[in-house]
Parts: sequence; C-alpha cells; structure tokens
Amino acid sequence: MAGGSGKRLWPLSRQDMPKQLLKVVGGRSLLRIAFDRLDGIVPADRVFVCTGADYADVVAEELPEVPAANILGEPEGRDSLNAVAWPAAILAARDPEAVVAVVTADQIMHPVAAFGVALEEGFAVAEEDPRALVTFGVVPTSPHTGYGYLQRGEDLPGHPSVSRVLAFKEKPDRATAEAYLATGQYWWNSGMFVWRATTLLDQLRQLLPETYASVLELAQHGDRLAEIYPSLVKISVDYAVMEPVSLGRGSAHVVAVRLPITWHDVGGFAALSEQLPRDPQGNATSGSSVLVDARDNLVINNAEEGRLVAVVGLSETVIVQTPQITLVCPMSDAERVKELVAQVTSQLGRAYA
Repeated sequence: MAGGSGKRLWPLSRQDMPKQLLKVVGGRSLLRIAFDRLDGIVPADRVFVCTGADYADVVAEELPEVPAANILGEPEGRDSLNAVAWPAAILAARDPEAVVAVVTADQIMHPVAAFGVALEEGFAVAEEDPRALVTFGVVPTSPHTGYGYLQRGEDLPGHPSVSRVLAFKEKPDRATAEAYLATGQYWWNSGMFVWRATTLLDQLRQLLPETYASVLELAQHGDRLAEIYPSLVKISVDYAVMEPVSLGRGSAHVVAVRLPITWHDVGGFAALSEQLPRDPQGNATSGSSVLVDARDNLVINNAEEGRLVAVVGLSETVIVQTPQITLVCPMSDAERVKELVAQVTSQLGRAYA
C-alpha cells in the first residue's frame, strides 16, 4: 500500500510527491525500503503496488523490477479497505488459491531479518488455515499513544509466535497505554496483513456486500475504474473487516504474528527526526545547514543547490525548506501541520498543497 498523501510531512510531501517517494532516509525512498524488505521472500513479478493514479509513473521509475501491470493506480484515495480489497479481487480472479501479504510503504523496521521471519510465518498460517486473517503485532517498547493496539488471546496451536486476536484498541491515552503494557497482553497494531484473497473477499461479502460486488466488477472490468472506485465506501480495513471479525462477525478469525522489531511509522516530523543523523547537540539534519547554540531541532533543506538554512538559538523546532515553501514550527506542534495545509489550501488554493 503506497497511496498516502502524507500531509503531516508537508511541505516535503506534496500532492505531486507523496511521502513514500521522499528520499530522506539514507538516500532511499520509503517505498524502495519497503520493496527491498521483501527481497528473497516475494519475487518482484509478484509484487503489486496500490498507489494514487497520479503517482503510478513515478512508482514505476522507483521500482523498475515491478511489472507495469502490477502498479494499481487509485483514481482517488478511498481509505485502506479499498486499497486491499481491489487488489484482492484482481488476484483472486487470476488465482483462487492466492495468498496475499499486505505491507505498507511508510514504515522503518529493524532488524529486517525479523520482519522476514514473521512474514514467512504469516504466509504459513494463511496457507494452513483458509479462515485465518493474519495481522502482525509489534512488540511494544514503550506506552506509545500514537499507535493502535491488539489484545492477544491464546497462542495458536503449533505456532508459538502467533496469537488469536481478541480485540482491536484505538490509540490510547498515556495511562491506558501503560496499563496495556503492564498486562503483557497487548501488541502494537502494525496495519500489515496476510490472508487468502478469497477469504478477505468472503468476509467483505458478508459485512459490506455492496463493496464486495463493486470490487469484483472492477476485477472483471478495469475500464470502469474511474466510474466505480470513487463511489466505494471510504473506510479502513480495520473498521470494516478486522474489528468485526475479531468480535465474532463474519466467518473467519483474526490471529497476530509476533513482530519483535524496532518499528517506526514515519507519519510526521517527530518520527522522521528519529531516522536522521544527529549532531552532538541532538539536532537531526538533512541537507545544507549551519546551527549555532541550537539543540534538538529537525532541519531539512531540500531547496535547490546553493541555498543554506542557518539557525541560531533555537531548540526543539522543525525547519523545512523546499524550493517553494519554508516551514517553521515548534516540534510540539508538528502534528498540526495537516491543519496548516488545510489553511494554506483554503487561502491560496492547491498551488502549495
């Protein structure tokens, strides 16, 4: 899944340059990093990318190993359910036995080998049990309030690193997150999955029959994409399928594979700053900059060559310079950038969106 616009990383991420294509982590895009994680597990010709139609050509350039026919361009974003259901319908039409892993293009994981082991385990469970909807639970390292959680039940027989999922929990407050960790029964919800394509579609048939009928129509008649896709119900796969099934609706069951990794969802500037090199004063920087008497800042200079970002006396501040836009805000307000983008668009139109 590589369709997010990444408004919380504006102005690095723009309507013509989504966050998954930004090369701000080690000179590679988040999309490329996600693709490389699949090396040795899924052949390139079996990798499909669901992205915005406007980004399809750029994605093809970024991943030349992936056949052009495997890049699925959404006419508009309709949340994660449709980004997984539409590809599932296409794959089920090609191979009714297809087992599909759904991975995201905006996360950093270490060690990559542990991700590979967990993904192989997810495939094994879905192949062994046609009724399984497999997700991945990241072992929490802190009482994080920015992630959803999975409540674990008993272990799956024969799979000690896999547990049944009793419930999905929304992003908690600090006290609730601390309580979750104290029980040892909760993992972070990674938003990644493995299932048989037909199993997902069967749950969709039971829970959202109109969406089910629509994605089957799209799989058979791709020329109707621009007509049908915008009419699909906009909803996440968690709300539409995973949560109801975990509560006993539908005919499948939800299990989670333990994912013991350091996991960063690079959704905003605070998370991005954790992935960049830091100087002795704790400043995370990318691009040309000079800082004096400055601590714990994030400074990214993506402007044309010859432009400098110079900082004196600031702490815990985000400074981002691009050819068109300069952003300055306290790190504590970095999550409000999405709100700022809405104001910019309202006042100045989409030229700066």
